[in-house]
Amino acid sequence: MTLLRTVARPMLASIFVVGGAAALREPGARAAKAQPVADRISGLVPRLSLDGAGLTRLNGGVQLVAGLALASGHVPRTAALALAVSLPPTTVAGHPYWTETDPAARAAQRIHFQKNLSITGGLLMATLDPEPHKRSVGRRAKDRLDHLRG
Repeated sequence: MTLLRTVARPMLASIFVVGGAAALREPGARAAKAQPVADRISGLVPRLSLDGAGLTRLNGGVQLVAGLALASGHVPRTAALALAVSLPPTTVAGHPYWTETDPAARAAQRIHFQKNLSITGGLLMATLDPEPHKRSVGRRAKDRLDHLRG
């Protein structure tokens, strides 16, 4: 692993490790924000009995495990993809700036929303980041096609 990856991956992962652990330990206010999402999921899949706290803990667990995997360099692209998939619903549920009436609260929520949007972009880029000794996914697919064509 290069020095840049050794430093950058834990930096990118740190917010997920800390936030995921906190969500597992104490869902608290996050659970209340997640409850409408849990209700929608339960409406679509009635056998799945979800509440806001359970959904918050599930999301926290995904973010903790994927964050640790990304930070340590174990399956980093898969970990980055899992985080990139988990972050948008968390952002929409947790930072709905469009519902805020107070201008200061609205601005703060918009900043958090945009920050998470930026982090999602970085995670998506990390899904494409090949290890120095490996070819990129696109290159491996092209090589495979070339091999099959003979």
